[in-house]
Amino acid sequence: MTTLWQASQQLQAGNASPEAFTESAWRAAQDPSKEGDLVFTTRYATQAAQQSTAASARWQTQQAFSAIDGLPVSIKDLFDVQGEPTTAGSHLLLNAEPAAANARVVDRLHQAGAAIIGKTNMTEFAFSGLGINPHYGTPANPWRREDKRIPGGSSSGAAVAVADGMCLGAIGTDTGGSVRIPAALCGLTGFKPTANRINQAGTLPLSASLDSIGVIAHDVRSCWLLDSVIAEQPLELQQVELRSARFAIPQTRVLEGLDEDVAQAWKSAIEALEQAGATLVALPLEELDELNSMNARGGITAYEAWQWHQQSALAQPEAYDPQVLARVQRGSLLTEQDARELHQQRKAWQHRINSALADFDALLMPTVPRIAPTLASLEDAQQYMEVNALMLRNTSVINMLDGCALSLPCHQTGSAPVGLSLASVHGDDARLISWSLAVETALNWRS
Repeated sequence: MTTLWQASQQLQAGNASPEAFTESAWRAAQDPSKEGDLVFTTRYATQAAQQSTAASARWQTQQAFSAIDGLPVSIKDLFDVQGEPTTAGSHLLLNAEPAAANARVVDRLHQAGAAIIGKTNMTEFAFSGLGINPHYGTPANPWRREDKRIPGGSSSGAAVAVADGMCLGAIGTDTGGSVRIPAALCGLTGFKPTANRINQAGTLPLSASLDSIGVIAHDVRSCWLLDSVIAEQPLELQQVELRSARFAIPQTRVLEGLDEDVAQAWKSAIEALEQAGATLVALPLEELDELNSMNARGGITAYEAWQWHQQSALAQPEAYDPQVLARVQRGSLLTEQDARELHQQRKAWQHRINSALADFDALLMPTVPRIAPTLASLEDAQQYMEVNALMLRNTSVINMLDGCALSLPCHQTGSAPVGLSLASVHGDDARLISWSLAVETALNWRS
């Protein structure tokens, strides 16, 4: 499958037209076997076709708006599009006031000439790592689709759209792992940048203190390219050698309870990095256990979500996905004083983690501890909550840190998708994505 980066290179070389990529994406979106009706909440077929045609003329005259001019991308259903209600995967907001303006990232995509295929399905209000949506349906994970496994969330439709060729890249959000989890479970690459790098104006919030906007694509260069378009300041890739890398592997929390597929893929990935010359250091990092107490009553996310949802949750609880409502309602148990204390604890915790990681180039861990379970196995409410907590366990560490992270596929071809996470501290995005490119190369050589 052609990646966003490869498509851009073909356009720059004059070997392809943007119409061909957009037409291919639209055919995939209309393929009933790929569940396009569940992947998208809104489609922009006419607009995307018109944009690709206009971009083709610009490429022919060497006046392209950007390296992705005319290429098909998708946006998550919580970014404002002028004149439309922003529903965030809910029925509650179907009749909300139309957005007065585009979200900043949507404007950035328009300025770059991207052909926006549509808005993608998601967990209601982005409050789960599983990707299940009872209102619009849940698109099945493309891996062994007949099993009806979860796609991961909350950016569920974003990942399936990329994996199934309905777009070449997707814009999602990540409050506790919502870009990296579906990327890992669907065999893709997901990048969560330092939150303040991407302007979040016009994005429906979950937890303002933890929200970030990220991207999903097939590989690191494609993620970098898409991030460069939506960010106010593009990242500069650096030439790095794994022989000089010093990576930390936390021994607390993140390696617990790995299933057989994840454990095997993790072991194989670590061996590949060692063979490439990277220095891997087992780091106790016992501070990670403190997150259990900080999040015991829902933590910052639940408190801030309740502030936004309180009125609707009290007036129309029946309009919510019950699993999402239960998580939102936990925030009602926290006071302003509780919130202040949580933020103080988080700041002190960040300082200690940053100090512990000062001598390392990145943190390594499995993105999620298990492969995608089936939808049927999560019909029980208690099982849903337990698996959701497990899926968010590793990725949420980086949101609490206000750092940056990237999930790479690390499984063998044909086996269940598994993600390898590289992460670093606040503002270290350029170095992190450069190291990720080197790690990706090492893993590809292995396979």
